[in-house]
Amino acid sequence: MASLFAHRDYRHLFGAQVVALVGTGLTTVALGLLAYELAGPSAGGVLGTALAIKMVTYVTVAPVAAAYADRLPRRLMLVTLDAVRAAVVLALPFIDQVWQIYVLIVILQSASASFTPTFQAVLPDILPDEREYTKALSASQLASTMESLLSPALAAAVLSLVSFHWLFTGTSIGFVVSAVLVLTTRIPDTHRGERRGIWERTFAGARIFVMTPRLRGVMGLNLVVAAVGSVVMVNTVNYVRDTLGKSQAEVAVLLTANGVGTIISALVLPKVLDRIAEREVMLTGATVLGAGMTGAILLSTVDSGSGRWPAALAVWAVIGAGTGLTLTPVGRVLRRSSRATDRAAVFAAQFSLSHACWLPAYPIAGWVATEAGFTPTWIVLAVPAATGIVIALRAWPQHDPVVLEHTHPAGHADPGHVADAVTADGGHRHAHEFVIDSEHRRWPVSSGRS
Repeated sequence: MASLFAHRDYRHLFGAQVVALVGTGLTTVALGLLAYELAGPSAGGVLGTALAIKMVTYVTVAPVAAAYADRLPRRLMLVTLDAVRAAVVLALPFIDQVWQIYVLIVILQSASASFTPTFQAVLPDILPDEREYTKALSASQLASTMESLLSPALAAAVLSLVSFHWLFTGTSIGFVVSAVLVLTTRIPDTHRGERRGIWERTFAGARIFVMTPRLRGVMGLNLVVAAVGSVVMVNTVNYVRDTLGKSQAEVAVLLTANGVGTIISALVLPKVLDRIAEREVMLTGATVLGAGMTGAILLSTVDSGSGRWPAALAVWAVIGAGTGLTLTPVGRVLRRSSRATDRAAVFAAQFSLSHACWLPAYPIAGWVATEAGFTPTWIVLAVPAATGIVIALRAWPQHDPVVLEHTHPAGHADPGHVADAVTADGGHRHAHEFVIDSEHRRWPVSSGRS
């Protein structure tokens, strides 16, 4: 990793990401306390609604933001979005109505839904070397995991000294620091793509996903991650407190076990991906997730016994490892599947579509578990997890070369693009690194047409 952080621009961007992640984690803790202050016993419903608003915002806003990503200076866009987030968080302590939480959450998460995919699309441009980029992906995964582990502890330390309202102030300062770090980074502006209409630009990333076999495979893997991950995100607290009869401290320990699994996989992946293709690594991760889900279901059928706690630690760690193996290489696949001008749209599509998988998984894990218990709930969630693995296996071909030979119909291609082509099958036949774009609307089939 030392060579990676020798890049000044990446070092500043990574610092901005870490500061913003910690700020987001502190905001999550403070928002729960604010909801309790305003709604009392109904705080859970308020938080549930706020999380639902967050997910819907992520799904709908990210593609629209990507449609304008190549129309605006990217550094200015990122700094502005950080400023918006800082202002919204600073306003949260002053509200006195529940509906005001919902309004500010829409604004805050709209800014985040615009910031994250734009930030992700910048990294391949400042780290063109694939090995360095792979290390950056692992570093980002580590930062996200560490934030989820450390933010609650940091919040607890702060709350032992001051009121939770100060968490919002600290978060706002964090977003300002993030903006300053981005401002000191040399971020190249992307070239404006050929797509002109707002609808075409908005759905460009989704169309590339649908038309690219390996990206359809990624969609299946997103479904696996969401179905299995919702067990950890939604059910851990009740499983530890109500089923195992343990304390809040053990809740943190079990979540830590999950995070440790993710961290270990993220640390080993840079070297693994030098030798093994992303498809095999990510499908292995999905298989590990399936094994973790099977372990959780079996564990939920055991009524008592001293072995349940160490078994739960092992299962949660396995799920974390599978998550890291599946998600960390995604950026490499997205970069390989898009031109620079479409990269923001493709990263936004992944951001939006992956969160769309979480949108039904959260309520299934929460509501079904409340009504029917953990065993039926986790069996229900195992169905989309298994479906996602099947989709990935069928959609993502085992032989997946970057360079593809294909034929353009005569008169339907830019003459400059087919200058190196030979006349064949009534059109122009050539080979190059193939992605879906304005010149290549469909993936080549056995006939070779694009």
